[in-house]
Amino acid sequence: MNRLSLATWNINSVRLRIDRVIAFLKREKLDVLCLQEIKCLEDQFPRKAFEAAGYKYIHLSGQKGMHGVAIVSKLPMKPLETPGLCRHGHARCASAEVAGFEVQNLYVPAGADIPDPELNEKFAHKLDFVERMRAFYAARAARRSALPLLVAGDINIAPEENDVWSHRQLLNVVSHTPVETDGLKRILADGKLTDIARAKHPANEKLYTWWSYRAADWKLSNRGRRLDHWWADKRATPLVDIGSYQIHTEERGGEKPSDHVPVTLTVTAAG
Repeated sequence: MNRLSLATWNINSVRLRIDRVIAFLKREKLDVLCLQEIKCLEDQFPRKAFEAAGYKYIHLSGQKGMHGVAIVSKLPMKPLETPGLCRHGHARCASAEVAGFEVQNLYVPAGADIPDPELNEKFAHKLDFVERMRAFYAARAARRSALPLLVAGDINIAPEENDVWSHRQLLNVVSHTPVETDGLKRILADGKLTDIARAKHPANEKLYTWWSYRAADWKLSNRGRRLDHWWADKRATPLVDIGSYQIHTEERGGEKPSDHVPVTLTVTAAG
């Protein structure tokens, strides 16, 4: 059976960190990479570096100086219609068919600092985005025929108590407030989506994919959050090698790291 290896990574400027990305792709021998926060327009994307490394198929949605998502692949890839999740039309979503799967790459709004939609438009935007996700994935789950779905990305929500360094201290901090975590859980339930991280790791195990730049020593303080996710729908879940799920914590160190680390997954090709 053919195997497909994938990763998701909020790279926080692909041009700034292209050497790290290419080194990671080569080391992990990945087939598909979903990048978020590429922070460039489409004509500024470092295509030549990816193509030279064997990733000739590229589908991206760029935006000047902020946001932006990209899917790069060694395998042929067909761009698909992007879900209408962002009311402001930001470059936050990309979708493509590869190896018999629909792969969706999402960058959910962070929501700024004030967890009140009346006082903070960015938080209101985030909650609207989350509700649009719930409606979209619920409708998709009800379809009788659809490609097996893998959803990747920086969802900017840490849903479970052990997805943050302190559940009690972060209950009123954007990314872990009850309105956000409840919204994410409704997405998973209504969309019949499996959270691959928690399919592998028990609920009492701490899991982080993001550590703030503000920490003097991110490793010592270890005040992380699990903001980056892999989900699979009911058609894709049986094809996922749950044991292959891996958070690459080592990428938070070294020279000019992103504040997020890549998360990898292996599946059996669907087609």
